[in-house]
Parts: sequence; structure tokens; C-alpha cells
Amino acid sequence: MGTGEIGLPCLRALLGSSHELCGLVTQPDRPVGRKQVLTAPEPKRLALEAGIPVFQPEKIRGEGEVESFANLKSEVIVVVAYGQILPKSVLELPSVAIINVHASLLPRHRGAACVQAPIVAGEKESGVTIMHVEAGLDTGDIIVASKVEIGEEETGGELHDRLGEIAPAALMEALTLLETGEAPRLVQDESQASYAGKLLRADGELDWSRPAEEIERIVRAYEPWPGTFTQFYNAKGKEKRLKVFPHCEVVEGGGDPGVLLQADEGGIVVACGEGALRIHHVQPEGSRRLEVAEFLAGNEMGVGERFFSLAEKV
Repeated sequence: MGTGEIGLPCLRALLGSSHELCGLVTQPDRPVGRKQVLTAPEPKRLALEAGIPVFQPEKIRGEGEVESFANLKSEVIVVVAYGQILPKSVLELPSVAIINVHASLLPRHRGAACVQAPIVAGEKESGVTIMHVEAGLDTGDIIVASKVEIGEEETGGELHDRLGEIAPAALMEALTLLETGEAPRLVQDESQASYAGKLLRADGELDWSRPAEEIERIVRAYEPWPGTFTQFYNAKGKEKRLKVFPHCEVVEGGGDPGVLLQADEGGIVVACGEGALRIHHVQPEGSRRLEVAEFLAGNEMGVGERFFSLAEKV
């Protein structure tokens, strides 16, 4: 059961393993892009190419939806970024276990934004946890955990891809343990648990009153989704959105949060709650990604001007 791209390596591994993959449950096809072209989830394409039955319930909690794939009589269900809360009727389907491939080191960072959360928190490592699925959100007993170090300049997208790459080995280890009856059930320490809710585009708005080190981590963690942005006034005095890209540098400097301390070909330096942040790449609303020098050539911004958030205007 999976929809997100992070699950593709696990799906490929299962297709190439000695295990019999009897079906794929994924989200329905959705309109994508400006032209709203109806597009199938990538796992669906892989499964159909391999001759694997595909099931796409609109709402898995809906009446009669589970019955469509209940007769597969699976021994194990593997869940990877499926995208819907599973009802009790699904949890009871497999004869051996229903397990989840989760992209963090549980019990830290339960929830949807588990990839980005450790970067934002300044943690040095992340990983993949294979756990039993139960009614609670990511609260099930742990079977296997695999760790990776987080790079000093690593973005959320880069960590996402790396976790997807290490997940198949952890999954195969868990399946072997289940097959031999030797799978452990390590209870999660609730005192260490944290939750990272689903990210929305609005979550990417930068709050310059935060410390520069924290803002730098947020810019990295939220690349490519939801991205980070701020507001500025263009040469005509109109309020515009400006997207900010990694990699930024934490530098010395002080002033009112959001005030520009430097604006030249060396970068835009913005005062933060603590320290300052040097930005090298931006994207003005309605334009393309630019180096700061290109941006400043078309936008007369200088020292003393200010980036701000919409929240400040409320």
C-alpha cells in the first residue's frame, strides 16, 4: 500500500524478490499541473507493468472499499506513504502482519513531515523504521531501524531520496524476521515521541525573528516542498512574494529582523532574531530562479530595506 515516490524503491525491491506481491493499493489518479492532466501515481505504473493487480479506493474507510482487495488473502501488508488512515478492517486483513516503512527514527518525528523535521530540529541523524501498524499514528512496535547521518548542507529532498534508497534493505530484513518468526516487537518510548504534521505551502513563510541558524535549516528542510518565501516591495512599491533557496549562510550581523544588512553581488544579508542570513538564490513572484545579482539588477533594493511576512501585517 503506497502512493508517494519514497516508496518506489521498496516496490521495486519487492517485485524483484522471492516474495509474491499479490496486489498494490494506491490513491486514485489525480489532476496534476496547470492543465490539470489526470495522472496516475507512479507505483501504479510499476505494478501494472509487472502484471500486479492495482486497487485505488477513493476513501479506504468507505463502505465496500476494502472488500475489493480483501480476497487477496495476503500474509503481510507493507505500507509506505500511502496517504490515508487505515481502518480496523484493513489492519485485520493480513494473516502475519501489517507493517509500515516510516522515514524517521521512531519514536521521534511521527507524522507526515517526518523527513523535514530532523533537519529543522538540527539533529545529526535520521533513518528508516519498520514497525507494526496499529490504530495509533506511527505508534506501533518497532521491528527494524536503519540510521543515516544528515549532511550539513542536505536538503529535505536529498534526505527524502536517501531514505528511500536505504528503505528496501530494512524492509527485506523485517520480512525475513517475520518469515522466520524471529521479528522483535520493540515498544516505542512515549517520553521520546514527537509529532511532525503535514506541511502546507503557507508553512514556508519565513519568520525573520527566529535565529539565523534555525531559518537556514528551515530553508534546507523545506526544499523542494513546501519551499520557503518572504515578502518584499518591488521598485513600483508593490508587495511581492520572494522565494528563497538553499544554500544560505549564517553570518554575523545584527539589526531589526528582516532588515537588509547587505545587498550586492555577494548576496543579500538579512538580520534575524539572532545573527544574520546570507542568501544567494531567489525567485521573485512571476519570474524564474535568479542569482541575487540578477535579482538586484531588476529590483532596487539596498541596505536598510526590509523583508517581512504576511503575519506581520495582520
